[in-house]
Amino acid sequence: MAKDLVMAQIAAHRLAPDEMRAALQHTYTSLQALKSQEDAHGSVAVATPETPSQPVNWRKSITKHTVMCLQCEASFKQLSVRHLKEHGLDGRSYRVKYGIPRTQSLSAKETTLKRKAIVQRSRPWEKAPTFLKAQEAKEQKQASGAQRKKTARAKASGNNGR
Repeated sequence: MAKDLVMAQIAAHRLAPDEMRAALQHTYTSLQALKSQEDAHGSVAVATPETPSQPVNWRKSITKHTVMCLQCEASFKQLSVRHLKEHGLDGRSYRVKYGIPRTQSLSAKETTLKRKAIVQRSRPWEKAPTFLKAQEAKEQKQASGAQRKKTARAKASGNNGR
């Protein structure tokens, strides 16, 4: 039963897969305590382990100049893969654990804006092979269209002269 409860929490994205072991142990302990209480017909009061309080508001951790790691509360310009690895997490599991949307950057707002500006200036998509191939095909299509128009005009002017 404990396994089913924990798996349901993971499926509902309320629990990160890396927290499964602790949650499974906590759930099992709670169920065992309830069972012993039932066996004693409720005459023994059993204290269950304290559950975590309110979820952390991740929006407050990302400010204009810094982003705070919700795991260790250290401040950075961005949460790097290297830092998250220190906590046994990656970007995806960190987002799942704290309920952060997949599209939310794990860097300070100012850092994100600077990067966007650099990308807009350098336009890296224009250097991609697929983009170059599409541009070449577009130019060929325009050239063949212009040639067809020229041929059509020549035929039209030749017909008007009769």
